Amino acid sequence: MDRNYLVKTADELVTSTEGILAADQSPISAGKLLAIAGVENSEDSRRKYRQILLTTPEYEQYINAVILHDETIRQVSDDGLGFPKLLEEKGVIAGIKVDAGVVDFPNFPGEKLTQGLDGLSKHLEEYKDLGARFAKWRAVIAIDENTPNRPVISANMKNTAIYAAFCQEAGIVPIVEPEVLMSGGHDIKRCEDVTRMTLEMLFSELFDHKVILEATILKVNLIVSGKDNPNKLSSEKIAEHTVRVMKEAVSVAIPSIVFLSGGLTPEESTKYLDAVNKLGPHPWEFNFSFGRALQEPVLAAWQGKDENIGAAQREFLKRARLNSLALRGEYNASMEDEG
Repeated sequence: MDRNYLVKTADELVTSTEGILAADQSPISAGKLLAIAGVENSEDSRRKYRQILLTTPEYEQYINAVILHDETIRQVSDDGLGFPKLLEEKGVIAGIKVDAGVVDFPNFPGEKLTQGLDGLSKHLEEYKDLGARFAKWRAVIAIDENTPNRPVISANMKNTAIYAAFCQEAGIVPIVEPEVLMSGGHDIKRCEDVTRMTLEMLFSELFDHKVILEATILKVNLIVSGKDNPNKLSSEKIAEHTVRVMKEAVSVAIPSIVFLSGGLTPEESTKYLDAVNKLGPHPWEFNFSFGRALQEPVLAAWQGKDENIGAAQREFLKRARLNSLALRGEYNASMEDEG
């Protein structure tokens, strides 16, 4: 393990003007995205769509790293260039999602456990050879009347810490992603309490497993009420709740916190990111690692037609640019109407 290399990579991953694209959807999840464009879910259609994103001119001004899926990291562009090499030529860092999805947690209906530790060490070595410099592991925490339960959070956070330790041993920077889901009608206070508890348990496990925090990135949900809760708060209130939880539960040793978009719209994701950064300065770089929030407008513009590729790439560049502005607290909703 080269501590200096890991810390340097973690510092390079997130900047004050560039974020992370999450293009790590599984074939099934990618199919749900492709359905937005009315495109059949095949291996080649997934490859072609990812190529649209990764060959967008000048997106590297706003996107510094891309999280890939096992399928994607092995795919090749029309020009015969492997996707990790395509990223490298643009100065963009390649990463890989390594968890194997979730299974039902025994004795706790509705709650999930992330799997994927079996064989992880060998997989990480292969991904490193393929060009990955960082990895991601997602644990999902659901909220309803009876959940989450502490044993479920505890097991998920322990597995996340073990994953992070394996990553650093392999010379790969871990992104740890505990996501408190937006599904349900809970209020923002419930989201705040559950997220705080989850993060406190995560950092306890990271400490116990001797994970180098300076070489670790946290990816986490913004603090919002559930989708079905009619009481929608302002961007400013969401930012206040979010910043408070981060300051109470996250170690200042980590260099960056990147927010996921969850079930938020592209516009909401950018607006809330901007509001959080307007409250700065903060102990960390507050950045983004968006998937659907960066890609929905792209798919809507593409519609699976070659003649629309240029329009789709312009949509991707626009969303990436607006999120870059939000990193500096310089976003304004009126910018959504600009070309």
